[in-house]
Amino acid sequence: MRAESRLFAAVAAFFAVTGALYGWLAAEPAGTVALTVAFLMSGLLALFCWTQHVKRGERLQDREDVEVVEGAGPLDFFAPHSLYPVLCALGAALFGLGVVFGVWLLLIGLGVLVPGTVGFVFQYGQRER
Repeated sequence: MRAESRLFAAVAAFFAVTGALYGWLAAEPAGTVALTVAFLMSGLLALFCWTQHVKRGERLQDREDVEVVEGAGPLDFFAPHSLYPVLCALGAALFGLGVVFGVWLLLIGLGVLVPGTVGFVFQYGQRER
């Protein structure tokens, strides 16, 4: 994750410099806010990638002298089947339609989206590693 953290840190630095220059030269707040949000999002990704690098150590992809055979074998656990993504998609669609058609549909969408998201996140939380 070292290379990814450096990449997103460079993107965050670009948006910081661009946002500062845009905010100083242009008297238009919407562009400044958009560039600030882009800086914050890329900075968050850089921080996440760096934290994962510190927490888990160097990966095979981070080394330059690695052989292909060293990466052989099972990678990780992948869920065999789950209905939670479908529930999340249905809830998000209802929520989006609720923004257009009324609060009642928005609340129904929220009622479907929240349990779908919670189930999706914690479905395999108690699994042995």
